[in-house]
Amino acid sequence: MLDKKISIRSGVILFFALTLVLAGCTPAGPRALLKGKKYLDSGDTAAAVTQLERATQLLVTNAAAWNYYGVALQRAGQPDAAVTAYQRALDCNRELQEVHFNLGSLWLEQNKLDVAKTEFTAYTLRRNNDPAGWLKLGSTQLRLGEIVPAERSFSTVLALHPNDEQAYNGLGLARMQLNRPQEAVKFFAAAKEQRPDFAAAILNLATTSQQYLRDNKTALENYRAYLALKPRAANWDEVNALANSLEQALAPVAPVPAMVAKVTPPAVMPATETKTQPKPTTVAATRPPVTRPQPAPVKVIATTPTPKPTVVIPPPQVVQVQPAPVIVTTPPKVNPVVAVAEPIEVPMPEPVPEKKTGFWKKLFGPEKTANPSSLKSKPSGITPLPPPSEPDAAPTKVLEPAPEPVKFARYNYNSPRKPAAGNRASANGAFTQARIAEQGEKWLDALQAYKQASEIDPAWFEAQYNTGVLAHRLRNYPLALPSYENALAIQPDSSDARYNFSLALKAAGYPVDAADELKKILAADNSEVRAHLALANLCAQSLHDTVQARQHYMKVLELEPKNPQASDIRFWLSGNAK
Repeated sequence: MLDKKISIRSGVILFFALTLVLAGCTPAGPRALLKGKKYLDSGDTAAAVTQLERATQLLVTNAAAWNYYGVALQRAGQPDAAVTAYQRALDCNRELQEVHFNLGSLWLEQNKLDVAKTEFTAYTLRRNNDPAGWLKLGSTQLRLGEIVPAERSFSTVLALHPNDEQAYNGLGLARMQLNRPQEAVKFFAAAKEQRPDFAAAILNLATTSQQYLRDNKTALENYRAYLALKPRAANWDEVNALANSLEQALAPVAPVPAMVAKVTPPAVMPATETKTQPKPTTVAATRPPVTRPQPAPVKVIATTPTPKPTVVIPPPQVVQVQPAPVIVTTPPKVNPVVAVAEPIEVPMPEPVPEKKTGFWKKLFGPEKTANPSSLKSKPSGITPLPPPSEPDAAPTKVLEPAPEPVKFARYNYNSPRKPAAGNRASANGAFTQARIAEQGEKWLDALQAYKQASEIDPAWFEAQYNTGVLAHRLRNYPLALPSYENALAIQPDSSDARYNFSLALKAAGYPVDAADELKKILAADNSEVRAHLALANLCAQSLHDTVQARQHYMKVLELEPKNPQASDIRFWLSGNAK
């Protein structure tokens, strides 16, 4: 883990503030909850467990009490009881996102990585601006070997909290798993520069420099920096022995004097006097070869070099440390490899109409013109009846009946009731598979996995909503529309779900029902610019209700004068006066 951090935020800060004010007359349940929290803050885990257990007995449906109780049990070394407490908290309040964070941290401690990733994914979906959630998710993905998703998570941390040393350290570990030690060293160095006492980054930098880059000088420097940290780490003796061995290996070796071998020169043969004999004229004389003595072989004394000590290099590891908010200097420029993925829980963009280009053609259609001077009313073309005394009058022109109003198809609402909860633990597996497939842009696989999760636990809002979003993206409206309805049955006040539902209705050919859904959003909050703009477009393009379109376009300009479509809206308004 890059960092161990347990969140005990409960979303009831106001509750505790009032409790402090009214401490003198606080009921037993809230009083036990307040005492338990104080014991947690002071580190008295045993007393916290006792008080919070009493609080959960008196406040059976209080999600915050169960969440605090789970934290206390987790710190007391009772993971199974802590899991039960966290699950009870979620049963009381599904919207208490801190429970997902705490439960994920517990699963991560137990090395149950799949379920830990599911909890951190659920947390980041709803709290996508919290760097702590993305840091935990990235650490879990890294341990699962999901390198690219892990880099995305760490990059998200840096986008939310620039110069975060743990995110740099995580990116370095990811690069090590990709066998890119030179890039990893840059990330580790950036983490160390942000926090000079960050033990994990210092040790990782030393190990990578020695084992992979063979830069023993840099490695020794960082080993010594790691050993100088206070308090001493648990592996201090092992690292110290390693540093001493490396220091001996780097020490200069004294030159060994060369051994000169004595060579015995060859013996000199004395010269022999010979008399010159006259050569015979008929017989050729053969002169015997002269044998010269060979020099004695030279004895060379070989010097055996001093053997170098064998250095045991530990694998890269992560040291668990508490984060420090101190920023020292600016790190070297490092390009995060992968862009941050946008969560899927954002409103779908309005589909582009087919075979039509330009704002004016969408608004006026082929039978109209954008020129305001050409929008004047035309004469009715009705010829008045001639006087009855004129027998030769022209035949009477019969007035044609007015065209019938356009009839739009209507959506057959399922109007489901709020579904009963299913097996959330089993649905978590399918939901996680969907998120992984989604990150890999495998849309069909993601859709099937989300659909499976929504079938296993029909009361899971995120599973139903994401099924609708992906089906909408793939233009599978028979699946998208009922999935949005199921999501709204769970959370009727979700403006995102209702807005996407209206866009899907419009795309599926139900403009009247789409307008009704947008009106429901505006009834709850009349300042929703996107709803006003979507409804104005519907009225102008599909329903041909100029009066309603004008009202909502003017509301858009009132709420957001610098809207990207403001100039086009004003031009349309000039051509569609009252």
